[in-house]
Amino acid sequence: MLVMLNRCSRGRGAWLLLALTALALELTALWFQHVMGLRPCVMCIYERCALLGVLLAGVVGAIAPATPLRFAGIIFWLVSATEGLRLSWEHTMLQIHPPLFATCDFKARFPSWLPLDQWVPGMFVANGNCLDRSWTLFNLSMPEWLVGVFAAYLLVAVVVLIAQISLFKRK
Repeated sequence: MLVMLNRCSRGRGAWLLLALTALALELTALWFQHVMGLRPCVMCIYERCALLGVLLAGVVGAIAPATPLRFAGIIFWLVSATEGLRLSWEHTMLQIHPPLFATCDFKARFPSWLPLDQWVPGMFVANGNCLDRSWTLFNLSMPEWLVGVFAAYLLVAVVVLIAQISLFKRK
């Protein structure tokens, strides 16, 4: 199985599939926001950024998958999936165990060299409340679904990394 995963990681198809799944989730988030009228909170915006990281990892890996550049894609994928899992777990805990007084920030904090909320306000401006469970499917809110999504991304990324290392050790 590891040999097959290593072989897949050296082709563009798997990387484009990774990017496509992340793009589909980003478009779904935008549909929820602009068509259904659900307002994203700061945590939602940060989770979108983590999904964008997974999408960019797929693009980086697809550029030259047979070269060591794929390792940059794998590392970026691992970091983005880990951060997305952490953020969605924190968001889920805020909703399940709401604090008495504290809430999430009113505005996303981006670095001055990357003001995404100014460049693309329709995607990165937060105007919702992190504690709202405005949408559920099978009694799971969006952050709860994202815990599963990011956990799956992270699991696959770890297995793909192990496939790279195990094949490297065999040679």
